[in-house]
Amino acid sequence: MSQPMTREGYDQLRRELERLKREERPKVIAAIAEARAHGDLSENAEYSAAKERQSFIEGRINEIQAKLASAQVIDTANLSTETVVFGATVIIKDMHDGGRKTYRLVGQDESDLQNGKISVQSPVGRALIGRRAGEVVEVQTPARTIKYEILQIKFL
Repeated sequence: MSQPMTREGYDQLRRELERLKREERPKVIAAIAEARAHGDLSENAEYSAAKERQSFIEGRINEIQAKLASAQVIDTANLSTETVVFGATVIIKDMHDGGRKTYRLVGQDESDLQNGKISVQSPVGRALIGRRAGEVVEVQTPARTIKYEILQIKFL
């Protein structure tokens, strides 16, 4: 099953994969070799820690490779700004307190709320998809229902 992803998110995963393969993997292999040189592996904390780190790195490499293999890179440069779609940057206003927020709708692996990137599968993302500027959407949260007005849709 393909996963939608922005070009930026795809490139970021590729860079992480290359860093893990070129830098982290050789470091951990060297650490394992050094720990082996210390003798008895059954009581060697450095060896155990290095093997655990190696397992984490190899797992992350496999995870990234699978994500890249199933990625469907969406080019947002040529998309229409009439409705909210994947890759759109949306400016919304909270109808309760008037606060404004700017979100970019991205794939699940790219979401980063602190940097204004939310997943299209998030409650807010799902509520915004397919809507137009000027529409009011409702988002159900555990605490309350929030109403947002879509002020602007753009592509950066």
